[in-house]
Amino acid sequence: MSAEDLKILSVTDDRGFGIFHFGTSLIESMLINTPRLILREMDSALDAEFINQLLNSAGFLKYIGDRGVRTQAEAADFITHRYQQSYKVNGFGLYTVTLKTESVDEKASVPVGICGFVKRETLELPDLGFALLPQFEGNGYAFEAAEHCLKYGAETIGLKEVYAVAVPENSKSHKLLGRLGFSKKRTIPDTNQDGTLTLFHLTLNAV
Repeated sequence: MSAEDLKILSVTDDRGFGIFHFGTSLIESMLINTPRLILREMDSALDAEFINQLLNSAGFLKYIGDRGVRTQAEAADFITHRYQQSYKVNGFGLYTVTLKTESVDEKASVPVGICGFVKRETLELPDLGFALLPQFEGNGYAFEAAEHCLKYGAETIGLKEVYAVAVPENSKSHKLLGRLGFSKKRTIPDTNQDGTLTLFHLTLNAV
């Protein structure tokens, strides 16, 4: 994707994070529109700084795991070979969650987190995943993104059932998954780090 295609102008909002104004290419990558959010496919050029911050945030490292990403360049490579690869192989993946702004430019957005579906080799069904930058937690964005993502999964991707996983001590995620209609299924090994994960299940025709 060329710089001309993206037509990116980066400025900083009063929360200290970049607002990105983007052109046609990224508009076409928008998948889900909610009252406060837009979910779109990740872009290695646009999202590298944000993803580097997210993957190294305290909550991500504690509850999801260390992905070994430490620089913006490594984050760009991670987006290309992990997140974008899933779009090609599975037809779905984790998406950038952006906050709608009141900017005069309606194409401006602030990245606040990620949400979408992951296909693990160890599980027969895709699982719902979500994570927010710490400064955007506590506003209901994770629930709003996940709720609309599940609807997208059922209506557009054609998913019938999904899993979700969370470490046992992540009570906030357990509560959110319960609000979304998930039920606990069993405990499984955590393949990313020592310990276990709680596996949740949801039939999507009930969403």
